[in-house]
Amino acid sequence: MINKNLLDALNTQIGLEAHSSFVYLAMASWCDKEGLKGCADFFYNQSDEERVHMLKILHYVNEMDCHAVTPAVPQPAIEYKSIQEVFKLVYAQEQKITAAIYDLLSLAIETKEHSTHNFLQWYITEQREEEALVRSILDKIKLIGEGGQSLYYIDKEIEKINKARMAAETAADAADAPAA
Repeated sequence: MINKNLLDALNTQIGLEAHSSFVYLAMASWCDKEGLKGCADFFYNQSDEERVHMLKILHYVNEMDCHAVTPAVPQPAIEYKSIQEVFKLVYAQEQKITAAIYDLLSLAIETKEHSTHNFLQWYITEQREEEALVRSILDKIKLIGEGGQSLYYIDKEIEKINKARMAAETAADAADAPAA
């Protein structure tokens, strides 16, 4: 069993991860509408990742003989001023999730929930990687600048990131596969 305060915090985190998934889904839809296919694909993938993050916590809570609670998810924004604004919002979202994960880890340490402490280590690494990725995208956007043509180049840069991530995932899957 998990300490009640930690269980409540884990259930709250399930809601935060679900909300992140829907935020990224809304951003993907906006990018599709704006003709930014590379950015749309990036956000569809991000939405899927956040759903996986949510499910990992949900399964962990249930595995620990507790009850994971599926959250009500607030409606995310559906309109944005620019792709620059979108990625700034993404960075703020990732920082919010990182802070929540750190709070969970602190609570796990405080309540001596060693299994949960161990479980959360994956999230610590994941959030560091997510924030670094978004910062690198914001740096590229800043270098490319604003204007009509910049959207084309931003979208192409995000497409490159998508391809690199897919190649890395394929390589990781191949490394994990049992030898024939």
